[in-house]
Amino acid sequence: MCLGQATRIISYLQDAPKLYLAGVRLGQRTDTYDAEGRVVEELPVPAHLELQRFLGDIWQTPPLYSALKREGRPLYDYARKGEAVDVQPRQVHIERIDLVSWQPPLASLRVACGKGTYIRSLANDLGGHLVSLVREAVGDFRIEDSVDPEQFGAWENYLMPIASALPRLTKLAVNAAEAGRLRNGLRLPVEGEALALDPAGQAVAILRDGQPRIVFQNFPGAP
Repeated sequence: MCLGQATRIISYLQDAPKLYLAGVRLGQRTDTYDAEGRVVEELPVPAHLELQRFLGDIWQTPPLYSALKREGRPLYDYARKGEAVDVQPRQVHIERIDLVSWQPPLASLRVACGKGTYIRSLANDLGGHLVSLVREAVGDFRIEDSVDPEQFGAWENYLMPIASALPRLTKLAVNAAEAGRLRNGLRLPVEGEALALDPAGQAVAILRDGQPRIVFQNFPGAP
């Protein structure tokens, strides 16, 4: 959850690699690619799962029942109204698939993947449908570090500085004068992408080849 100026880094979090634990029921495809849908195809349950062919950069067709938009409308709107729509496959990246357990027709898979990957589509391509899904990690944020909603009343205790949400960005320490220049949109002679931090450790700007791409203003008490 991003608050205040941290909302400006949401794209970095969304683009981070994901880790999922998925339960897949083989032998039945549904129209929604999950257990809430209508069974549309019965298939033989395989003796073993062939997972290696889904690794790397692959082409995947998103589910029709999804929030992806076509001509300003989410795909699920077309599906619920029974309107035909052509869903084009798109390239996604799957880094790793581990078979956690296999008790036919149920399989438990741990999937490390990139942005835009639909685990429901993976289940459908395997010849089944999704019955459970847990997102275990987004980038460096892991489920074991998450907060129980019942404990979230004292949310101020869980605030983290912007820099901690961007551990993979190169950190660039700048002095007060350089921080002022960056906050005024002036560049620094730096190559690549980096997060500039002022002497107090507060985020100043995200730079790309020295040019401030996102600038964070210095408010008293800001994390």
